[in-house]
Amino acid sequence: MRITIAGAGIGGLTAALSLHAAGFDEVTVLESVPEIAPIGVGLNILPNAIREFDELGVADRLLEVAVATGSLSYYNRFGSLIWNEPRGIGAGYRWPQLSIHRGRLQRVLLDVVRERLGPDAVVADSRVVGFENRAAGGVDAHVLRGDGSTRTVTTDLLVGADGIHSAVRAAMHPCDGGPQWNGLLVWRGSAWAPPFLDGRTMVIAGDRGRRAVVYPMSVPSAPGEPVLMNWAVARRVEVGTVPDRADWNRPADPERFLPHFADLVFDWLDVPALVRSADRALEYPMVDRDPLPSWTAGRVTLLGDAAHAMNPMGSNGGTQSIVDGRVLARALVEHADPDDALLAYENERRPPMTALQEANRRMGPEVVIDLADERAPAGFADVCEVFPHGELARISASYATLGSFDPDTVNSRPSNAVQRWDTPA
Repeated sequence: MRITIAGAGIGGLTAALSLHAAGFDEVTVLESVPEIAPIGVGLNILPNAIREFDELGVADRLLEVAVATGSLSYYNRFGSLIWNEPRGIGAGYRWPQLSIHRGRLQRVLLDVVRERLGPDAVVADSRVVGFENRAAGGVDAHVLRGDGSTRTVTTDLLVGADGIHSAVRAAMHPCDGGPQWNGLLVWRGSAWAPPFLDGRTMVIAGDRGRRAVVYPMSVPSAPGEPVLMNWAVARRVEVGTVPDRADWNRPADPERFLPHFADLVFDWLDVPALVRSADRALEYPMVDRDPLPSWTAGRVTLLGDAAHAMNPMGSNGGTQSIVDGRVLARALVEHADPDDALLAYENERRPPMTALQEANRRMGPEVVIDLADERAPAGFADVCEVFPHGELARISASYATLGSFDPDTVNSRPSNAVQRWDTPA
């Protein structure tokens, strides 16, 4: 079976590795950019996805360029702790949570894809712009190159992993609306800085109108040395004051937005100083996509942000795209008919991803910051005065259960590692 994947991002590359591990040896990834470079900022990969990387044999390579996140802490704008919870191994998972630079993650996956599938498995400067299902089976994928030339790639299966602006999605759902802005404007970047707290903590601090997220993505090369730190700050602005679209590469002058975050200075972290130390800042509206009624049309299906782009709450964007690829590969092995396989994949993945998209529109687990600000806008001396006993734990646990990434589910569910019966072990 010839399988073509549109997009060499985290989801597309993981899908390629998963399909290869399952015994599919004719897998090609088409990427729109002329040269794949390690760009982007930080992201967190949850243990359910690290389990998939472990079973693919790439987790150890990722651990070399990441931090095993130890805890997640929420603070109000005064620096008072709202909630702290262990993450990864410390939370009872058999696998860690990793904080990593997106470019480093993509580079590891790209290298492994080329090692296992061959140097020509990923084809750059090739953007899938549309498709047609063939009456006799298979798909004609229409591919545009940077010089304006086009070609048609005939394949048995097309996977649209081409991101939030997916052309495959647009061809499948031409009347679907574009990215939906939630009114938050985000500035992001990375900087080398001294570790804070224990050096393995992810911090989210703010109030109903502002938010700051900071976490380390590397460990010190020697005691006292700086680490690569991810930072993001967001504030609510009037809808319509910025373009209602996703743009991850719009440079911004920190002095233009930092006055809104000037008071986020704590004994253990100075957010404005960290932002000023960065080489650059990127600005974009926080957007997602509306849930889709279907991910599949004939022998074409969607994956990752193309299928379920969600607001970045709860570290589920990259995480869930990784799981998508693994489930898709398993479904194609477990069902002899590709149509049945794509239906099984969508039936397993689309309902929980729709629920997560909707939960993230309600701020996901970060709602605890909104609640603390609403209930105690002047701050608090004791968080127990603000939240009844057990409420914070229930909010965290219910979100994890919603996405099936609670410790019990991740540790005990059957493996997604499968292999076609006709493939030599």
